[in-house]
Amino acid sequence: MAQFHLFTLRVGLVFFTQLILGLQSLILLPILTKNLSIENYGIWAQIMVTIGIIPNIVLFGLPYTMVRYIPALENKEELQETFYSIFSIVLLSATICSLALYLFSEEIADILFEENIIIANILAIIVWFECLIIFFINYFRAKQYIKMYSSIMLSKSILMILTVGYFIFNGYGIQGAVSGLLLIDIILFAILALLAYRDVGFKVPHFKNLKDYLDFGIPTVPGNLSSWVVNSSDRYVIGILLGASYVGYYSPGYSLGVMVRMFVSPLAFLLPTILSENYDKKQMNNVKLILTYSFKYFMIIAIPSVFGLSLLSKPLLTILSTPEIADKGYLITPFVAISMLLFGAFTILSQIIMLEKKTKIIGKIWMVAATLNLGLNFLLIPHIGIIGAALTTLIAFCFSVIITTIYSNRLLPFDVSLQPVIKSLFSSSIMSIPILIYEPTGLQNIFLIILFCAIIYFLLMNILNVFKEEEVSFIKSFSREFR
Repeated sequence: MAQFHLFTLRVGLVFFTQLILGLQSLILLPILTKNLSIENYGIWAQIMVTIGIIPNIVLFGLPYTMVRYIPALENKEELQETFYSIFSIVLLSATICSLALYLFSEEIADILFEENIIIANILAIIVWFECLIIFFINYFRAKQYIKMYSSIMLSKSILMILTVGYFIFNGYGIQGAVSGLLLIDIILFAILALLAYRDVGFKVPHFKNLKDYLDFGIPTVPGNLSSWVVNSSDRYVIGILLGASYVGYYSPGYSLGVMVRMFVSPLAFLLPTILSENYDKKQMNNVKLILTYSFKYFMIIAIPSVFGLSLLSKPLLTILSTPEIADKGYLITPFVAISMLLFGAFTILSQIIMLEKKTKIIGKIWMVAATLNLGLNFLLIPHIGIIGAALTTLIAFCFSVIITTIYSNRLLPFDVSLQPVIKSLFSSSIMSIPILIYEPTGLQNIFLIILFCAIIYFLLMNILNVFKEEEVSFIKSFSREFR
């Protein structure tokens, strides 16, 4: 029973961390939209998208390489050699990238930031720090310091909310907000560098295994880039075709819809370890049951969330942003929420492909989805505006899930029963009736209607006998064994 509590605490810690990370953008949303012009909020969205992609390209997949190689190292000298070999390349690559961004800051400002060169210059410095922060965070992840990893991620989110909020409320505008982001990175970098040095020490590397690290890391770059294209490139295309203000209209609705992804984040973090352990021990029945229950219970939680966020999008955006943004962007949320539901399904199904070590398949799926997404963005956005961007995101995720399902079923089929999904859709539809009738406005009324609908939903699901006693027994039994 003690092990069950330990497992529960770990799951709770990961979920709480992901919850805060997911809520960060929503907490910042009213701070930014109510105190910045729509153009400046659009610039902020472009900055966050840029920070999200550049490290995934310029770091050659090396931070993730540490996650693969470091856990197997047995002595400190090997650890130091691996750490500083990878660190040296990361440092060099990040420096070259930041210099390039600085040299082309005027052109970048013209395309993305409404000719604000100061923002582009600050971004070049932020990217350098972000690259190194990602390196350090993945080191702690590789060493399986789960509490430290969670503490770092939580601290970064809280610092961002407090610091950016301080600069915004004191009238420093978008430049103040971006300067606050830089300040956070400087503080976090200093802390992470000190913690890593205390754990690793120092050694001049000989780069003896660098080729192996690059051979492992570089092939992940196209997949990371393609995944980013599907998830984030729409902001760039909107900015290029329609201007920063339309990015400002689009991003809040997107941020609201993407909250559905929060429910799959703990599974994405924990499943690889749990499944790999059982898979390597040839306990295939456990693997299949874990995947079955993960899929089922994710859908049970995510489907009503899609309904709720979609129907409450306009009043929520009115509270979190401005009436103008709510009017122009509330229809974005349903498309994105459904996309994140599909992303959750993809995350669970793709575990099979990773267990079989056929990761190139995932990369190819994302590359085709990215090409489809980018092409449709340029085709649809000029004709139907920001709705076109949301629609292409949904189409890309539909494609990814369909192809992943086909491949995963060939490799290791497991029970993906549609019965719980249908029951959840039915219960969510009934649950939605009070929202449609009362059309709640105001934070208190929205909270009460969410609570009321949640009670209706779980009562209906219980009546429909969705929660099987034997499933709960298996989960508890398995949890007692997992450390």
